[in-house]
Amino acid sequence: MFDFILSSSFFGITLSFVVYMFFQLIKVKFKIKNPLFNPLLWSSVVIILFLMVTKIDYEVYNESAGMVTYWLTPVTICLAIPLYRRIQELKENIVAIVISIICGCIGHALVMVVIAGAVKMSQVLSYSVMSKSVTTAIAMALTEKLGGIPAVTIVGVTVAGMTGAVLGPSILKIFRIKEPVAQGLAMGTASNAVGTSKAMELGEIQGAMSSLAIVVTGILTVIVVPIAVKFL
Repeated sequence: MFDFILSSSFFGITLSFVVYMFFQLIKVKFKIKNPLFNPLLWSSVVIILFLMVTKIDYEVYNESAGMVTYWLTPVTICLAIPLYRRIQELKENIVAIVISIICGCIGHALVMVVIAGAVKMSQVLSYSVMSKSVTTAIAMALTEKLGGIPAVTIVGVTVAGMTGAVLGPSILKIFRIKEPVAQGLAMGTASNAVGTSKAMELGEIQGAMSSLAIVVTGILTVIVVPIAVKFL
């Protein structure tokens, strides 16, 4: 019976959906505001523990959960909707927005080069984490082009996204960043689509600017990272 479930093409996606919805319902029902109680974060932890306890190979899970990855690109494109609704804010702040995202991309690349050199990271691993701040679809394609390990890239993208979603709002408060446009740009540039989902909870403007940051950051990263890796 258990082997039959594992062989099902719906095993991975069903497990992911059920676990995520469980934590999402708890968050809504009990109105939990603590940023550490992030449904995506705890879903990942529970699924990892489940696979370890049941000794289910990751490839078995990933093979049936592949549909989630497949829909990442079209879902990312759908983030243009909130941006369209706030097109006026984009026009009013276009110069500041572009400069901010460019600085964010270059800053991230420089930090990763310094860290890779400081810890003497191998070139393959360095290539694998250089694009961790953009969406999975772009990050994986760039990593494969550079000769890195896509699996490591996925981990990096996930960690960057969940870190932004969990700690992002608190960091914004610590540095007293109250401007909605700045909040959205920071979340989108640093923590991809996962951070954007949190930005949308902060407000429509934040969500729109974060969506824009994801797109522009992805384009700039494809240009900046190949240049940055030459300094590794």
